Amino acid sequence: MAGILDLLNSDLGKTIINGVAGSTGNDTDKTSSVLTMALPVLMKAMQRNAATPQGAEGLMGAIQGKHNGSILDNLGGLFSGGVDNDVKQDGEKILGHVLGAKQLGVEKVLGEKSGLDAGSVANILKVAAPILMGVLGNQAKQQNVSSSNGIGDLLGGLLGGSSSQNEQSFLESVLDADGDGSVVDDVAGMVLGNASKKGGLGSLLGGLFGGK
Repeated sequence: MAGILDLLNSDLGKTIINGVAGSTGNDTDKTSSVLTMALPVLMKAMQRNAATPQGAEGLMGAIQGKHNGSILDNLGGLFSGGVDNDVKQDGEKILGHVLGAKQLGVEKVLGEKSGLDAGSVANILKVAAPILMGVLGNQAKQQNVSSSNGIGDLLGGLLGGSSSQNEQSFLESVLDADGDGSVVDDVAGMVLGNASKKGGLGSLLGGLFGGK
């Protein structure tokens, strides 16, 4: 199964990046940087939440209902003329549910690493969150995941089951950031150390953290 970062490198991913950048008024390259870092972090947070039966059932209900992947069928309509406020409000609810009290810290860390202010990052994530949920819903349909028991495997596959310890540590560290941003500088070194390996989060994140 293709991972979430493979999606961002696809034609669909480019449409999403350009659409999110245009609808939030941000630079395309910086928007791409934010999404490349943020989507795995959001999925890791979902994976944490889905580790409990209640969390898994809640996520399954969402991707079988409102977030069943239909948002991907008309991205042109979604982005033309600006993203609807209902979509942004939905995104805000998703972020609050997935990240909880860690939301501001995550946005601050992503902002420092992408060169955008936290407010711009927040706007990007509000638009991206419903699309990410749509991707999950679409993948669940394609793989016939019909019960909450399969959610963990679905998320693990999209994150890349072969992700190294360093990459997983990076995601955990961003989620556990206390808001001062310094933690990412520590784990960036670990990710960069893995950037020479092809594929996985390391090569992509390595480029973002100065390894170009």
